[in-house]
Amino acid sequence: MSEVVRHIGRNVKIGRDVRIWNFTYIGSDTEIGDETKIGSLVHVDYGVRIGCRCKIEGSAYIPPLTVIGDDVFVGPGVVFTNDPYPMSPKMVGVIVEDGAVICAGAMLKAGVRVGAKAVVGMGAVVTKDVPPEVVVFGNPARVKYSLDEYLEKKREWEEGS
Repeated sequence: MSEVVRHIGRNVKIGRDVRIWNFTYIGSDTEIGDETKIGSLVHVDYGVRIGCRCKIEGSAYIPPLTVIGDDVFVGPGVVFTNDPYPMSPKMVGVIVEDGAVICAGAMLKAGVRVGAKAVVGMGAVVTKDVPPEVVVFGNPARVKYSLDEYLEKKREWEEGS
């Protein structure tokens, strides 16, 4: 763990081989699973659950009640919310299921669920639940294609086609 971590709250459970980079805030009563990497300037508030083998890029904001499954990627500058009617005392977290990808700059409304292996494109504004194994992007985020189509596009990109 980095020597320049600024704050790790009380009763935080950190799994084995977790890396937390500089100037990151981890709130009390948070759980971070094994082999997860959390970048610089990330704010993980209290009562958050993050699974194993996740990668959370810099400047992400993860408020209380957020639940992130295993093998999830959270891109830089992603903002999760937990208050659908600010400043209500009633909060509800975002749930991200296993294997999902949340790309840079996406914003997720309080209470939405991102399904397993779903991909949320960069800059997307997610206002409704995202089904498993689809790709969404836009404002508001809409389903654009299937996970299979995404994986084919990714394969073509990686092979230089």
